[in-house]
Amino acid sequence: MNNPAWQPSAETIRAAKLTAFADWLERERGLRFADYEALWRWSVHDLEGFWSAIWDYFAIPAATPRGRVLAEAKMPGARWFPGVTLNYVDQVFRHATTARPAIVSRNEAGENREMSWPELQRQVGALAASLRAMGVGRGDRVVAYLPNIPETMVAFLAVASIGAVWSACSPDMGRIAVVDRFRQIAPKVLIAVDGYRYGGKGYDRRELIHELLAELPSIDHMVLLPSLDPRADPAEFEHCTAWAQATAGDVPLRVEQVPFEHPLWVVYSSGTTGLPKPIVHSQGGIVVEHVKMGAFHLDLGPEDRFHWFSSSGWIMWNCQVAGLLMGSTVCIYDGNPGWPDWNALWRFVGETRVTFFGAGAAFFLSCLKTHVEPNAVANLKALRAVGSTGSPLPPEGYQWIYDHVRPDLWINAISGGTDFAGCFVGGVPTLPVHLGEMQCRCLGARVEAWDEAGKPLIDEVGELVCSAPMPSMPLMFWNDPSDARYRESYFDMYPGAWRHGDWIRITPRGGAVIYGRSDATINRHGIRMGTSELYRAVEEIHEILDSLVVDLEYLGRESYMPLFVVMRPGHDLTPQLEATLRERIKVALSARHVPNEIFAVAEIPRTLSGKKMELPVKKLLLGQTIDTVANPDAMANPASLHWFVDFAARRAATEHKA
Repeated sequence: MNNPAWQPSAETIRAAKLTAFADWLERERGLRFADYEALWRWSVHDLEGFWSAIWDYFAIPAATPRGRVLAEAKMPGARWFPGVTLNYVDQVFRHATTARPAIVSRNEAGENREMSWPELQRQVGALAASLRAMGVGRGDRVVAYLPNIPETMVAFLAVASIGAVWSACSPDMGRIAVVDRFRQIAPKVLIAVDGYRYGGKGYDRRELIHELLAELPSIDHMVLLPSLDPRADPAEFEHCTAWAQATAGDVPLRVEQVPFEHPLWVVYSSGTTGLPKPIVHSQGGIVVEHVKMGAFHLDLGPEDRFHWFSSSGWIMWNCQVAGLLMGSTVCIYDGNPGWPDWNALWRFVGETRVTFFGAGAAFFLSCLKTHVEPNAVANLKALRAVGSTGSPLPPEGYQWIYDHVRPDLWINAISGGTDFAGCFVGGVPTLPVHLGEMQCRCLGARVEAWDEAGKPLIDEVGELVCSAPMPSMPLMFWNDPSDARYRESYFDMYPGAWRHGDWIRITPRGGAVIYGRSDATINRHGIRMGTSELYRAVEEIHEILDSLVVDLEYLGRESYMPLFVVMRPGHDLTPQLEATLRERIKVALSARHVPNEIFAVAEIPRTLSGKKMELPVKKLLLGQTIDTVANPDAMANPASLHWFVDFAARRAATEHKA
């Protein structure tokens, strides 16, 4: 484990965007750093110096000049780049060219499309004009129920260009999940597809869209994009415009200049209680974070073809769009990565000449288990880097990539979150790669592992904490005027420092290993979902009195999510009821969040205040002892834990035997 699995060549180091930045710092600022660790330390202790360098180095297009970088350094509540006005879209279209496409796409049916930069700009301008005609202006919310297709990127850029606020859900998300998100932000316009394809099957969503419109009374207009049925009729919905009509004509793109801290989008990160958190990120904060991440930690530029497999409801979709901020050609795939087999994405990567390919760790582990041989189906000569995120990639995942894709690839595992739309730890092309370990803490992210008392740890597992503000941290949560929920979500355990909810170990060489969630949030295939959302779906069923779910994601283990239910007297957990539960969860949330197994139990462990004890049960099932996870005196029903202790022992014995 101490020997690198990959070493950058002298040419790779010389050509790295990070090397060019270091040379610029020495030339323009008189700053010289012995190694990456020294550069990182400067970036997190001189916040004004670092973020002003990012602004100046990239020459961020803005309508007003940059003044002070950080007016208030407190956390939460840091105020970045006061007085600056700009727009995300200007940073995108500064790269417009006829020399290469902006977007390359494919769907499950094998339909290939390319969208040029001029065509992208034309469609964005036309749709922005149509939205303005519908009454959409600065600050209004426009929501999308769209898959991972070029039109979704067009819609986002059009919304951003007029200073409106974007929010999206993937069309495989069910009614409860979508309504719980969109209802909080009172959208004015809905842009939706009639249906989508996944795993070789078509799913018509028109009936569900009618339900959404009934439960979202703030929506005045709708744009319908036929995707499943080319004959889908906008007249089926009130005040509905066809996508083709909304994007017709040559309308010059008019970009609204907005303050640095103007909302760009609302994304959702679910906790263990309450509705999904509607997280608001700023236009300026996302621009500076994403150009930093794209250039220095992904090493992207105009010469790259960038594909990170994602659904439109995952924050990696937002990061995929950010390839346009670097002038890269964005390559997107819509569909099931395992259909018709686990070679589908590899074929796409080879045929579209992708240079950087990223996916969730679960994808690479699925390829390992199904004995995929990518080079047997694809020409991967253009590929130079493979990225992984969503859950920890264990050493055997790294080794599979080196053994079965190519031994000279830069493996760039990253970890961050929806919460701040960025990465805390990741990679750079100038450092060696060690199996199972992310190469570094990202520039500008003062990440540490802390114990329960707030003491920093080295080479020990602790809570992932960011002890200095970053520009892409949330402006606020929507409808949280006192910031009470915002503070509770990240700053309750360590006041003044961001607690992310992951277990992390910082290695002596400056790398990092993520071990999974330290809280009870469900993280299935990179898509986080609150347990409260699942409970709503499950406990609507008459036969179920109570329930508890945990996700046993942990480094080196396959994600395992059991659901425990308490039956109403006189009812049993029959195979038919199990099927009903699985279907209800699939429809209400998504197929990703269907549990692996369902068990009937006598009681759900609860605290004296009635809170479900998700985290103690999770710790029990991960191998901790009962005396270390719960205080019986603080429980309403301490005897209820004994069933889970026995279950953990049986499961451990089964795993050991396997």
